Amino acid sequence: MNRHLELWQLTKTYSGPTGPVVIVRDFDLALRRGEFVCLIGHSGCGKSTVLSIAAGGVTVAGREIDGPGPDRGVVFQAPCLLPWLTALENVLLGVDQVHPGKSREERERVAVHYLELVGLGEDLHKRPPALSAGMRQRAGIARAFAVAPKVLLLDEPFGMLDSLTRFELQQVLIDLWSQDQKTALMVTHDVDEALFLSDRVAMMTSGPEARLGGVLHVPFPRPRDRQQVMEHPDYYPLREQVIAFLEEQGHPAEVLE
Repeated sequence: MNRHLELWQLTKTYSGPTGPVVIVRDFDLALRRGEFVCLIGHSGCGKSTVLSIAAGGVTVAGREIDGPGPDRGVVFQAPCLLPWLTALENVLLGVDQVHPGKSREERERVAVHYLELVGLGEDLHKRPPALSAGMRQRAGIARAFAVAPKVLLLDEPFGMLDSLTRFELQQVLIDLWSQDQKTALMVTHDVDEALFLSDRVAMMTSGPEARLGGVLHVPFPRPRDRQQVMEHPDYYPLREQVIAFLEEQGHPAEVLE
């Protein structure tokens, strides 16, 4: 495997009222260059903990990273936009950091390009309070791609959105990702979302001491259309396989929403 993002022997311990609590133990996962992997599991199992560690200290393209940096673009569940800046200005914050040698006009052209790709071309100068939740998340996605990261990390980016908006933004994300296929790791608890977006689904056991419990290859051809994916003969067998794994971990109602 051409390993581009490597998580090896990750262990995270928190202090509890009765002593140390191990949330994740000996978690191993390697992503190939250009691969999209979804990390799925029940709430509280440590998915976001793994992603946070990936954002701060992992091996990327064979180089150990010991802190945050623009080589990893992050999309959060809440887009974390600065409310006093416009959508364009929010995206420019990252672009200015990674392209200090470019002219202001060139940097602005990059930011506008990605905002247009996510459907915000007519809303560049609106501030976050004037944008819907879905539009704010579109701006967050544009910001992550605009810094040209080596790795894209997404922490349940559509978890707070209604179903229709979530479906729309899943398509926006996968269309944008398809242009240069950045290595991507996305946390989700939505089985259908994982199958639609990813090349592999990495399944986490329930905590404490959560670990990687299995990895499922997703065979659907790209580019992907939601209807074609759902009509693929392997779709429902794969869906049942993921759900069966999660039901073994407990809290079955959570994965059937």
